[in-house]
Amino acid sequence: MDLKIFGTAFLTLFLAELGDKTQLAIIVLTAKTESKLAVFLGASLALVLVSLLGVLVGGVLSQYVPTEWLQRIVAVAFIIIGILMLFGKL
Repeated sequence: MDLKIFGTAFLTLFLAELGDKTQLAIIVLTAKTESKLAVFLGASLALVLVSLLGVLVGGVLSQYVPTEWLQRIVAVAFIIIGILMLFGKL
């Protein structure tokens, strides 16, 4: 296993998820239930599956689309999502 890539993936996802809507939703859900463990396990499984989906899609796309273009497409997608969130459309 490449520890540099592992660390980069961990740090990137960790920082990206801090304070996002998902984390805030989990805070609210946890506050409304007695089963903190169930919330943690459900949220953890969801994040693992979403990450797996990202790895699988990224692996397939990288076979057909150059990495440089993938980075550009993702950057544009982030900008569009940010603009939509700014104007309350998302």
